Amino acid sequence: MTAIPRRTPVRPHSEQATGPGFEPPRREPNVNRPESSADQLDRNMNKYVAFLRAVNVGGHAVVTMDDLRAAFERAGGRGVRTFIQSGNVLFQASARDVAGVVRSAASRLKRVAGTEPEVIVRSIGQIEALIDGAPFRDFLSTPDIKLYVAFLSRQPTIKPMLPLISAKEALEVIQISDCDAFIVSRPKGRGHFGFPNTFIEKQLGVSATSRNWSTVIRIAALARNADD
Repeated sequence: MTAIPRRTPVRPHSEQATGPGFEPPRREPNVNRPESSADQLDRNMNKYVAFLRAVNVGGHAVVTMDDLRAAFERAGGRGVRTFIQSGNVLFQASARDVAGVVRSAASRLKRVAGTEPEVIVRSIGQIEALIDGAPFRDFLSTPDIKLYVAFLSRQPTIKPMLPLISAKEALEVIQISDCDAFIVSRPKGRGHFGFPNTFIEKQLGVSATSRNWSTVIRIAALARNADD
């Protein structure tokens, strides 16, 4: 009679030896795993900064930072952060939804301030591009000046010759690029500096809101730090 060889039972992987030279079978990654809705949402989010015009100036249109943040959160903005009292809001939204978020937030702020503020929006990418362009490179070592950016609500139809100067307010517009104007402000007496917003709106025929150049740089840094 021929002997039938005995078969060694195969143990489950959890019971197999794991000595030297043993390599467990590899699992192929599931490259077809569908994105979750959260993954898709994060991928579609862009960062923006909303600049509010004429809030907390001279006691008019007073808005607290808590109210400002709440208005953008309830309007659908994500990751909402405010920066100083001049009305600057960092938030995230999809490119498709950003206009609706801003409109809704402005409407909500009307209930708080009594009037609906104008909101001018730039993406953080646009802000970074402004900084990389170094528009004030020739003035950084100049003493006793202030540097401003005026964010315009639209491209001006008026194209003035540059530099555009206000002797009364000691202002010099050195560059206009798309919807942004860059201004140097000098002392106009008694230690006061001219603020460019009224001059810019009158000369270019568009509404605008102005920020100190150092504020713009700090806003960009705040947006970068949010990624860390």
